[in-house]
Amino acid sequence: MTSTIKSTGIVRKVDLLGRVVIPKEIRSVYNFVEEQEVEFYVENNRIIIGKYHKNCIFCNSDQNLIVYEDKLICGQCVGYINKNMVLGAAQ
Repeated sequence: MTSTIKSTGIVRKVDLLGRVVIPKEIRSVYNFVEEQEVEFYVENNRIIIGKYHKNCIFCNSDQNLIVYEDKLICGQCVGYINKNMVLGAAQ
């Protein structure tokens, strides 16, 4: 999947506390709300900000999540991993 990065032409300064305001136009278009959790990605020399979704790292499910080493994994994937680890150890 290829994504296209578009310039908005909007420039903001980082304040003394390291904060940057996401422009209202962008918040509106992408449905960012007050207290929205965001996630930061780094690609080459760019910082990408996206909505944080609490989903399984393997299947993207948002049901029955547990935290394992700071990663979210759903119960179904935990079962699949456990089953395959047992099968792999038996070989």
